[in-house]
Amino acid sequence: MAVMVPPVKLKWLEHLNSSWIAEDSENVSTREGVAILYAKLLANKEVVPLPQQVLCLKGPQLPDFERESLSRDEQEHYLDALLSSQLALAKMVCSDSPFAAALRKRLLVLQRIFYALSSKYHDKGKVKQQQHSPESSSGSTDVHSVSERPRSSTDALIEMGIRTGLSLLFALLRQSWLMPTTGPGLSLCNDVLHTAIDVINSLPPLSLANESKIPPMGLDCLSQVTTFLKGMTMPGSGADTLGRRLASELLLGLAAQRGSLRYLLEWIEMALGASAAVSVVNKNKVPQNQEGMIGYDCFMNILLQMRRSLGSSADRSQWREPTRTADNLCSLYEAALCLFEEVCRMASDYSRTCASPDSIQTGDTPLVTETCEVYVWGSNSSHQLVEGTQEKLLQPKLAPSFADAQTIEAGQYCTFVISADGSVRACGKGSYGRLGLGDSNNQSTLKKLTFEPHRAIKKVSSSKGSDGHTLAFTTEGEVFSWGDGDYGKLGHGNSSTQKYPKLIQGPLQGKVCLHISVNFDFWAWMLQEENSSVFYIL
Repeated sequence: MAVMVPPVKLKWLEHLNSSWIAEDSENVSTREGVAILYAKLLANKEVVPLPQQVLCLKGPQLPDFERESLSRDEQEHYLDALLSSQLALAKMVCSDSPFAAALRKRLLVLQRIFYALSSKYHDKGKVKQQQHSPESSSGSTDVHSVSERPRSSTDALIEMGIRTGLSLLFALLRQSWLMPTTGPGLSLCNDVLHTAIDVINSLPPLSLANESKIPPMGLDCLSQVTTFLKGMTMPGSGADTLGRRLASELLLGLAAQRGSLRYLLEWIEMALGASAAVSVVNKNKVPQNQEGMIGYDCFMNILLQMRRSLGSSADRSQWREPTRTADNLCSLYEAALCLFEEVCRMASDYSRTCASPDSIQTGDTPLVTETCEVYVWGSNSSHQLVEGTQEKLLQPKLAPSFADAQTIEAGQYCTFVISADGSVRACGKGSYGRLGLGDSNNQSTLKKLTFEPHRAIKKVSSSKGSDGHTLAFTTEGEVFSWGDGDYGKLGHGNSSTQKYPKLIQGPLQGKVCLHISVNFDFWAWMLQEENSSVFYIL
């Protein structure tokens, strides 16, 4: 009796699709990378082992040929039975080999990545999950796609109910504003808006940001609600002062939850338009101190949420805040200016982390000119995130160790940091000397590399799918390399491992490097020769 490799059941989880799309596909090309990705499938319980199947290899019961004489047909029958038993044994042994197990894991990882990509980029169809892996079925792997379910009468009834329900709600709210209240503090419209604001405030930040996860009917409802609320914020809409203020607050909450620049700018446009309309309202009819206002606490909660996402690098003394009245309100006009200023500040901070190709090539300015904030997440199996432990990070986490980084290069289980003075530090997996620190030990903290002769480094490029090799070029255009030297990919005329950065010489000595790019087992650089650029591949 021999035990076969157990089959598995696949249970893809939709909320993990984005993390699989972000995975580096080059990891699938190495056994180590496949093992990590397959362990991720097991940890997330997207691959569930099934009970082991037992294969009986006892074989047929043969007769005693010395005492019994068999016919030719009987001999052929027993021979076929023996061959079939041997074939089953051979299949079992081959399927249980390390190579077959690694190949099976790679296929499952590729199938998961394919499902995530198909779910995101093909809205018209979904990849059907296979309930069992290939080895648990007939041996063939068939991936089917299911076309979009045709629109049924039930869908039409649901849509009709939602649309008519919204229309009825809007009509009742308008009528409620036009009718005098029956008692103090009683207002159907304002109560509904208060409830909606409470619901929006109870949601986690950016709950409505991923519109691909919101059904078309939900997006249509959001559009109708925002259109109705925009109309209600204007004087003359029929809404009372409190209703207009609540409509503005609800619109701001929806814009913040959707997290798009478009909706924030639409709210700013609405606020400025409402403020302009207020200025022409007859002051004798409406008290000026209650018109064109928004709740101070409501607005500041949204503003502080945006500032927390901006981080502490901004100068807090320069932050603008609206004037707070005795009634705990603030002007829509000032709120619009503060929000617009915040959007501009966020755009300015983001632009400091980007650079045009011209600035990168000339080296006039570094990518970041001051202390920056770096967030890390993902695998930390070799201390490549400098987080002390080797636990994976499922969410972005602020990493103080990278605070003075000007450029960061993430390699195969390792990380390189270039500082403002052109020095390079490394951490993570050290096999094959990929860190350039003189040994093959893992490095749990950032450690400075030594370049001989001393040079200021401009850019580092590290391989993402091999045993690890890295190139760096200096501000003078020279190139250093270190790490695994298979196939002569380090450019030193041999295939030896290089554990310290070594200057590449040979026929390219004296050339000025403009750009480098490292691949799996080769690399390319662009050189400046007279008035032209020349590419070299090694």
